[in-house]
Amino acid sequence: MASIDLDKVLDKAWAEKGLSEILAAPVAALKGVSERDGELLDEAFGVKTVADLAALKYVRWAQALAALDAAAK
Repeated sequence: MASIDLDKVLDKAWAEKGLSEILAAPVAALKGVSERDGELLDEAFGVKTVADLAALKYVRWAQALAALDAAAK
């Protein structure tokens, strides 16, 4: 089972929220992602929420490539 320290990946306002609420949150809920970053992601890829970002095929492709590289080491 996967786990993650929400305090490390979410802005403080979102760290205590439920998972479904976090996934529906704007990408700016992620620590280090600004409102402007969120606007640019929306303009470029139609990404509005954390769930949209997770489902973005380019993100999944990059994760798969990284996993292949890690497995090869």
